[in-house]
Amino acid sequence: MWHRSSQSLSASAAVQTVESGPVVVRIDKMNGLRVYINPHVKETCGGFGVFYSRRENGPYYRWAYEETVSLWRVSRVSPSDFAPKALSNANWKGVPAALQKSMVEHYQE
Repeated sequence: MWHRSSQSLSASAAVQTVESGPVVVRIDKMNGLRVYINPHVKETCGGFGVFYSRRENGPYYRWAYEETVSLWRVSRVSPSDFAPKALSNANWKGVPAALQKSMVEHYQE
């Protein structure tokens, strides 16, 4: 289960995968991870919403679903390319399971 502390993620995650069932991943080093949406702009890609993430004071990343390859694509974005103050914290339960898995893989050290 994800455990929240001031909107940051820590402890361990159980990520559902279609092919293998639940996979438990240690994410102790993911403290400070925040997931955002932009509620002021209706951003969608492949029928899914667009998400942003940031760990502690690190860079922002934009997550968008690419339908042609059925994968979540991540790109590093500069705060000058969008309005970080317009972002709102996303409810982790509203983040698609495949995206949760991609984020865990991306942020693991």
